[in-house]
Amino acid sequence: MHTPYQHPQPIEILLVEDNAGDIELTQEAFHDAKIVNRTHVARNGDEALDFLYRRAGFRDVVRPDVILLDLNIPRKSGQEVLAVIKQDAALQDIPVVILTSSAAERDIVVSYKLHANAYIVKPVDLAQFLKVVETVENFWLSVVKLPPNPPRGE
Repeated sequence: MHTPYQHPQPIEILLVEDNAGDIELTQEAFHDAKIVNRTHVARNGDEALDFLYRRAGFRDVVRPDVILLDLNIPRKSGQEVLAVIKQDAALQDIPVVILTSSAAERDIVVSYKLHANAYIVKPVDLAQFLKVVETVENFWLSVVKLPPNPPRGE
């Protein structure tokens, strides 16, 4: 039987999502997982960038191992946040998984041109949504080998 890769420390996940129901469902799915992780939530684009750059109330946060990014968020859009992340040498190696309700071809194309690592359309059905989150988790947190977090000074 396959044993998931065991990380020495919990996987740090930044969930960028403004929908309270989706936040709760995603956290519930991660909580039920066998992979040790910590989920941090940013509810808009500005807050996501503050988290990543350790500004404002996020001075002591850890660098995420994976970012789950909704496109339809207030202040800065998900694509604006993605563009900033992938243009910054200090952040661009963090995998960014777009997890959004938009199935628009334009959003998919633009997201990949901005170097999203994956694009997933959120299912409307609750059971399917939980299955998608579980699949994301199993792939990105168990199968894929993530880059190590650099020391705090970098």
